Amino acid sequence: MFLVLWEFEVKPGCEKRFERVYGPGGDWDSLFRRDPPPCEKSFIPRYGETACVPHSEYWLSRKSYEEFLSAQDVEYKALDSIAEELTANERHVGSYETFVP
Repeated sequence: MFLVLWEFEVKPGCEKRFERVYGPGGDWDSLFRRDPPPCEKSFIPRYGETACVPHSEYWLSRKSYEEFLSAQDVEYKALDSIAEELTANERHVGSYETFVP
């Protein structure tokens, strides 16, 4: 498995739109579901003083993730550009190879 972790700081007033874009059934979810093999995503909205939202993606392998990025490059970048309007900060926490025995 290959794990990609992100953290988003959502701009005040953009929480509902952010959830529609990033949450289950949203624009990102729809994009990820198009390209086999599917990945598993975790979206946990957490709003308080700052609206920081952790986001994780599980892929079968680093290769499947890289192939997805290559195949969906144009649409991925277009969605990312739209989503940037909703966030004050987007941070790639890290990418990790996980091994399942």
